[in-house]
Amino acid sequence: MPELDATPVQSPADAGQVRAGEPWPAPQAPVPVTATVLVPGSKSETNRALVLAALASGPSTIVNGLDARDTVLMRDALRALGTGIDESADGWRVTPAERLTGGATIDCGLAGTVMRFVPPLALLADGAVSFDGDEQAYARPMAPLLGALRDLGADVTTSGAPDALPFVVTPVTGAAAGAGGTARIDASSSSQFVSALLLVGARLRGGLEVVHSGGSVPSLPHIAMTVAMLRERGVEVDDSQPDRWVVSEGTIAPRDVAVEPDLSNAAPFLAAAAVTGGSVTIPHWPAQTLQPGDQLRDVLAVMGAEVDLRPEGLTVTATDQLLGAELDLGGASELTPVVAALAALARDTTRISGVAHVRGHETDRLAALSTELGSLGAKVHETHDGLTVHPRLMAGGEFRTYADHRMAQAGAVLGLVVPGVVLDDVTCTAKTMPTFVSLWQQMLAESVTEVDAELAEEAETDPEVHEPPSILDGLLPVPSDESRSRP
Repeated sequence: MPELDATPVQSPADAGQVRAGEPWPAPQAPVPVTATVLVPGSKSETNRALVLAALASGPSTIVNGLDARDTVLMRDALRALGTGIDESADGWRVTPAERLTGGATIDCGLAGTVMRFVPPLALLADGAVSFDGDEQAYARPMAPLLGALRDLGADVTTSGAPDALPFVVTPVTGAAAGAGGTARIDASSSSQFVSALLLVGARLRGGLEVVHSGGSVPSLPHIAMTVAMLRERGVEVDDSQPDRWVVSEGTIAPRDVAVEPDLSNAAPFLAAAAVTGGSVTIPHWPAQTLQPGDQLRDVLAVMGAEVDLRPEGLTVTATDQLLGAELDLGGASELTPVVAALAALARDTTRISGVAHVRGHETDRLAALSTELGSLGAKVHETHDGLTVHPRLMAGGEFRTYADHRMAQAGAVLGLVVPGVVLDDVTCTAKTMPTFVSLWQQMLAESVTEVDAELAEEAETDPEVHEPPSILDGLLPVPSDESRSRP
């Protein structure tokens, strides 16, 4: 395990607040990270709950929903289609429209759930719906979903590259309006194509059959989450055959839900314990969950950490070695960047497989990780479906995030033990966790406070032990409000 630099880490005096595009010196951990971190709600669960609430037969309330750019974009998209969403301290009250309204332009940003889950809703609208997003989103795979919408009668026109953002979905009118049927797709590049169609299926006349034809579907746990949430609302879904899902026509019942913590966003905080020799607890970790991020427990255990799940939460405690491992992350590919950072700091080689599809995420994550880890000294080899990471002595330098929140999280983990790591942009974490930097700061501050308290206790019992000065001041800058709302 890398040794920690005991020198107190200070932020630059003129750093002020972190703004979009401003370099961010990733802070080193001056002591083993020992903290309890409250992680916000799951993005995957939040956006599915929002879509289902918008399609339900009555109002629903969502508590502990994630408030981040991806979920703001989803709420704005549903409002543009006529859904009522009232936000309060008690949660979000979602009131479905009698009929979804056309004529809207939906900003998808860089949110895969928005650009995939919302276009099928246009099948139920009373007019055309336009979709656009960040320029980086134009490269994300969309063709299988748009092809399925055409098979269901919609007219889909694009104004840029074929079958990519930006595009317009015009629903069929007349007697065929709102009809279901069979959608045949190749979902080998994203499980979101399947989930997107399943979410709307019960509202289509005659229901919907979704058949996958192609390579293996990645992130199957995300589809299982979609199916489970549909069933919780009284929707009949037959998934008894591989690569085939049948949703029966019927009512989607309203349901009040409390969203679980986002287990994938917990990854960098738990990784912090593993790489610094510390211990981190995530409260309210569910004993049973459909979130793919729960695989992190197995990953950390295989890499040598102690993992303890109790009713109060999940605690990960480092051991004396961080081990390399053979890891298939096909079911939880969003963990790839943080796990790759762990691998670069491990004792021996790690092979990550099953994640070819992450080349189509916010950026080509395999190429980005190979480049950025390599620039800091690790030896990384790209394979057809993953990475092989050979740890070597690492040195500081620029770590580019490619506007990808998971890349930024990976860079922050590396910075805990590698001096001089500077992220070109940390504000991209606002995509799914606007509070990332402040939570990172609190985690490190709590760790130092823990050590200060131990030293103070020793000083009381042994007069020769002197308490060192506190190192809390200026630990690292917090993003400004402007950077949190970065488009």
